[in-house]
Amino acid sequence: MTPRKVRERAEKLRELLAYHAHQYYTLDVPELPDSVYDALHSELREIERKYPELVQTDSVTQRIIGKPLPFLEKVKHAVPQWSFNDAFSEEEVRAFDKRVRKVIDSMPSYDLELKIDGLKIVLTYEKGLLVCAATRGDGVTGEDVTHNVRTIREVPERLGRPVDLIVEGEVYFARSGFLQLNAARKARGEPEFANPRNAAAGSIRQLDPKVAAARSLGAFVYDVAATSEVFPPTQSEELAYLMELGLPVNPEHRHADSIEDIFSYWQIWRGSARDKVDYQIDGIVLKIESHAAQEMLGYTGKAPRFAIAYKFPPEQVETIIEDITLQVGRTGKLTPVAHLRPVAVAGTTVARATLHNEDFIKEKDICIGDTVILQKAGDIIPEIVSVMKELRPKGAKTWNFPTRSALCGGDGGIERVPGEAAHRCREAGSFEQQARKLTHFASKHALDIDGCGRETIRLLMERGLISDFDDLFELTKDELLAIEGFEKTKATNLVTAIKNARKTSLNRLLIGLSIPHVGEEISSILAAHFTTLGALSRASEKSLSSIPGIGSIIGNSVATWFQDANNRALLARLREYLSIKKTPLLSRGPLTGQTVVITGTLPNISRDDAVARVRQAGGKISNSVSAKTSFVVAGEAPGLKFTEATRLSVPVIDEAGFLKKLRS
Repeated sequence: MTPRKVRERAEKLRELLAYHAHQYYTLDVPELPDSVYDALHSELREIERKYPELVQTDSVTQRIIGKPLPFLEKVKHAVPQWSFNDAFSEEEVRAFDKRVRKVIDSMPSYDLELKIDGLKIVLTYEKGLLVCAATRGDGVTGEDVTHNVRTIREVPERLGRPVDLIVEGEVYFARSGFLQLNAARKARGEPEFANPRNAAAGSIRQLDPKVAAARSLGAFVYDVAATSEVFPPTQSEELAYLMELGLPVNPEHRHADSIEDIFSYWQIWRGSARDKVDYQIDGIVLKIESHAAQEMLGYTGKAPRFAIAYKFPPEQVETIIEDITLQVGRTGKLTPVAHLRPVAVAGTTVARATLHNEDFIKEKDICIGDTVILQKAGDIIPEIVSVMKELRPKGAKTWNFPTRSALCGGDGGIERVPGEAAHRCREAGSFEQQARKLTHFASKHALDIDGCGRETIRLLMERGLISDFDDLFELTKDELLAIEGFEKTKATNLVTAIKNARKTSLNRLLIGLSIPHVGEEISSILAAHFTTLGALSRASEKSLSSIPGIGSIIGNSVATWFQDANNRALLARLREYLSIKKTPLLSRGPLTGQTVVITGTLPNISRDDAVARVRQAGGKISNSVSAKTSFVVAGEAPGLKFTEATRLSVPVIDEAGFLKKLRS
């Protein structure tokens, strides 16, 4: 993006995040999933990291969000309240561990705890008696919600001994109780809560404690902010100390001596273990065990340097629509597909999503360039939930169904199905036609993508994963593994083969494009004459037709193909993925001006090698024998071409004679 566009994006992100932070932290009526807010927040942080001149002191990245509500008494915290920085990948956790080791100069051990998706609470005890329970608020001032916290059975009014204590924890809404509450609200025609976290926050911030008492609220305490007794030396001992005093501590925590222990614990709770507890979690928290090391590491402006929240893969994310193309189905139905800035959702990387039909695009008001919220339906199929119009760039483009497409047969005509929202090709059989084109594109003599034969191509098309040549280069291993029969090795091998095919030659690409009349020989002539795709695409019909071996029919076919708007758009997309080697200019050699036919099996060199040697020597390859054939190279079982050469008195030589001609 240009500096101006970066500035505009940052301004829009700051404004949008400030609005949603107020909705989430202050009013408890969020309009975005947590994962989408986190992603937008992360994007703004990254922009401000790259462009520090764009940082503003009032940015949401520079402060803790959450102003107290006006109808609850304000409480100034005796100890500042921090929030955790987030990590979303193993790489980010390893980077955190590396930063820690640089400061403490040793291998750290960690305490691992579940990250409860609830409302942070600060409890103050004087001589063992609960005197105040407050929300975090903005980190300096919170709201007094003691009257509601007293209704939570797990929170003791009196501790095991008369200690002065400030502790931090989380209030949550039991998932079973949350489902019952929403069912009751729905039956009464009342709006349902979005999730347990918001239900917990809404319950705790009620003026009437009867509301909180009637709901399935629970609490866990996880940190000592201040104590009149000796402070425990480690995080694990701190949790034991809290339990000893009679405070509720989540039993699901673990000690970790290595980074691999962290990943193992995260994997356990990312999986089915989450369903075995009656509260919602959205990750794990890792804290340095040693409090002495915690003191050395200290804090940033808003978060501790000795702890980080390692989040689970989000169920909803935000990304950007970079393009919209069509895919053709087996019956000729055409479906628009959004090409996305690749993003991880529900544990996999997604680069495209179906837009269903024209009505769906209009209903969602989707434009190319829009920032959208994406989710996986049933954790499998990516779908666009909504458009974030506040972030729409000035250059966003509307998209309308075209009247013609190269995916269709005949003249490429498209029609809307009467009485339906769907569009289809007028010419039947377009699916099979496109399947053949894609199979040819991936074949040995074209892009040479091993493992991408006819049946694989058809399967990928039927699953809606590919429809045109460039779609192959967006395939991910996660998408392939979701297909029945695609085991890990097969998926890995195909993705690797596609990656290797990104480096190709001009003649191979021309073979793969299925330009009428352009096969192996013609593609080699064109590649050698023009050397680059750009030069060939600009060539006129007249200049093409004048090339020896091309002529008017092929010249017209090639010029017409490159002038087609759909083909030009396809080439532009392919250039994003392919590295096309420049073809050396055609030079004279021992076979210049000669036409060669190869038949049968040669004893020491393959047919492909023999063809390449003919072309390198300046000769042309033909698949049929005629009076213009200079000579025939014959191996074992030569077939009809040998017979025809004998009838026409065309010279026939063996491999040894062929190699001798190449050296002459």
